[in-house]
Amino acid sequence: MLEFDDIQHILLTRVPALTGRYEFLSFTDAAGARAWLAAMADRVPSVADLRDSVDDKQWVSLAFTWTGLRALGVPAGALASFPEEFRQGMAARAEVLGDTGVNHPDRWNDGTAGDDLHAIVILFARDAAERDRRVAEHRALLAACPGVEVLSSLDLEAVPPFGYAHDHFGYRDRLSQPVIEGTGEEPTPGSGAPLKAGEFILGYDDESGPPTELPVPEVLSRNGTFMAYRRLREHVGRFRDFLAEHGDTPEDRELLAAKLMGRWRSGAPLVLAPEADDPELGADMQRNNDFGYRQLDPHGYAVPLGSHIRRMNPRDTGVNMQRRRMIRRGATYGPHLPEGAPDDGADRGIAAFVLCASLVRQFEFAQNVWVNDTSFHELGNERDPIIGNQDGTLDFKIPRRPIRKTIKGIPAFTTVTGGAYFFLPGLRALRYLTTLTDSEVTA
Repeated sequence: MLEFDDIQHILLTRVPALTGRYEFLSFTDAAGARAWLAAMADRVPSVADLRDSVDDKQWVSLAFTWTGLRALGVPAGALASFPEEFRQGMAARAEVLGDTGVNHPDRWNDGTAGDDLHAIVILFARDAAERDRRVAEHRALLAACPGVEVLSSLDLEAVPPFGYAHDHFGYRDRLSQPVIEGTGEEPTPGSGAPLKAGEFILGYDDESGPPTELPVPEVLSRNGTFMAYRRLREHVGRFRDFLAEHGDTPEDRELLAAKLMGRWRSGAPLVLAPEADDPELGADMQRNNDFGYRQLDPHGYAVPLGSHIRRMNPRDTGVNMQRRRMIRRGATYGPHLPEGAPDDGADRGIAAFVLCASLVRQFEFAQNVWVNDTSFHELGNERDPIIGNQDGTLDFKIPRRPIRKTIKGIPAFTTVTGGAYFFLPGLRALRYLTTLTDSEVTA
């Protein structure tokens, strides 16, 4: 049985937030940090707290880097029991992740690449007034807890006129998520069978059997998970210019946008609507995921083999897919760029989290093999056209009869500007962390 009263809500609950803030913290005094955590732990709702209603709740989540756990006083033996990739941190894994060139951590602008990043506070809210109230409460607490400093913060906003669950390019988001066995949720058609909880939550059986090699002590690791944070700046003007350059008509441009993603911007999958958009299909959660590639589109005539959704979820053409799935949370940030307006240079994009039990087997595999491997599906000279590391030298192939179309020199539509590996503890683990003492650091 899943212990819903000990699992932070963000892991299993998607709240209807339209705004929020991420605050990235640094601890300069362990006692002050633990005092801050003692006050914050009571504000973090569990899954059970939000089971009946998500209204009038504090949508707060807390997570820590490995250096943050060390700064709180986690003993050396326990620190050493965490996976190597988490101990190293995302910035040190840049080559594995494809974060080179303009995406390199040296160029990140939010302080997340340094060892002095210790924690993140995730504040989701239904509206700006509620967000500002929560931020003010948190800042008042920080003022009373010397030794806890804000490195940077990021305000989140839904994108008008698209609204909830759309990115700045106009694509509908949040359409394909795995379902976890034991949650009581039923997967939508085409989303696959429920997966063992241990694929996402530490302490439970995963698809290969009982858990092994968990961080110690058990009170710290059980009901926790790992989070990969990625801040992606979306170059909306560049994206629109690209569509205009390669599409003669509005219909051509919309089809090209759909080919890059694998879905129309409404969310309708090209496999089921290859010729024209179908907004009703895109909005229908009982139909918009009900497809595979092996029988319906083996050669990519509908969804190009290198398109974003085909890379990020190869479905029935992938290998060992039940061990590659990930939970995604996050939101958009920055001002909307109106259609037809020149690029204003503003920073806008997506700031998302990938939650998984294994950063290497799930997140890093996806980044290394699915997103940035140029030989994915034996394509050669291609990366993910939306989030891959593009340097202007790679292609995008669109299969069609009688001759496929190849677009050369794909520009970068997104740039990584921040990122980190966090551990999201259970609620009992949060309380355990408040009981540590400085003398335990070298224990």
